Amino acid sequence: MVVESVLCMNPGDGETSYAKNSFFQKAVLSKARPILEDTIKDMFSTALPTCFKLADLGCSSGPNTLLFVSEIMDVVYELCQQQNCKLPEFQVFLNDLPGNDFNTVFKSLPFFYEKFGEEKGDLYGQRCYISGVPGSFYHRLFPSKSLHFFHSSCSLHWLSKVPEGISNNKGNIYMAKASPLNVFKAYLEQFQKDFSLFLRLRSEEIIQGGRVVFTFISRSTEDPRSNDCCLIWELLAKSLLDLAAKGLVLEADIDTFNLPFYHPYEGEVREIIEMEGSFDINKLETFAINWDANDDITNNNFVFDKDQCGRNVANIIRAAAEPMLVSHFGDDITDELFKRYAEYVGEHLCVEKTKHIKIVLTMTKKE
Repeated sequence: MVVESVLCMNPGDGETSYAKNSFFQKAVLSKARPILEDTIKDMFSTALPTCFKLADLGCSSGPNTLLFVSEIMDVVYELCQQQNCKLPEFQVFLNDLPGNDFNTVFKSLPFFYEKFGEEKGDLYGQRCYISGVPGSFYHRLFPSKSLHFFHSSCSLHWLSKVPEGISNNKGNIYMAKASPLNVFKAYLEQFQKDFSLFLRLRSEEIIQGGRVVFTFISRSTEDPRSNDCCLIWELLAKSLLDLAAKGLVLEADIDTFNLPFYHPYEGEVREIIEMEGSFDINKLETFAINWDANDDITNNNFVFDKDQCGRNVANIIRAAAEPMLVSHFGDDITDELFKRYAEYVGEHLCVEKTKHIKIVLTMTKKE
């Protein structure tokens, strides 16, 4: 599978689109916000640049695309108020694969500039310059030493390609408890290769002393067979096998489909960073979010309903995985597939509220 041609969030504004199912990423951004704020404040504790140049990698297109930009500008604005200095200009690069719906993002920019200008003053709304940079972040994207800051949320767990040598992963679409040992090894090696390349590329594009904040999916234990790593995809594989039993999809097609995805353990992430050698780790923390991000202690209106929770989780996974599934299986099965998947997820959540584990990582480019 040529991953870059299909790995893009479901576009549009339908019920299964990313735009309608972005509350999970919003919850992730909210959890990571204090660390993002601390990083920016520490970065500019003594002086601010005339123009702050930053990039968001894997920006997607939806209600959260400009949320990160807004948060950064808010933090810098507060710093300028405290230091009694002029607000810098912002040059913001939004990066995602060429299939991303950049046009929708660009159409929202006038409202974004107007809103920021109303809140902070008309002059401030004119100090931000946002552009799109289509391309894979596993390639060079920017000139050497041209940026101060990189951000990425919910993207770095996607691999550049499906690992090689896993044709024996039959009946599974990712690492699973029943997967042969070589499958786990192949996924880890692909992540090591991809993440090392990613770090090297970004180290060439960022200035010395520049900062990064990355948030991506992880797992809670060294054992990759843990529920918070495998189960959400095992249930999707189970749903596909149900369709195969009904003759709606060939089991042989399931056997040849694997996801370009990896849940790294925090120790694996730390080891790769230290081996690559371009960045110093400032902070590496993990936090947990329920599969259904609506099920949160801060959401006073939440009432557990297994059918609704199942649909919520299924829609999130569908928004992420549907382009790959359609590319491999066609689009005739997707509604039935995710209906069954929602049922399995709802039944599981009645027994156990499994959580997604997220890593939030801040680093400084070495001198």
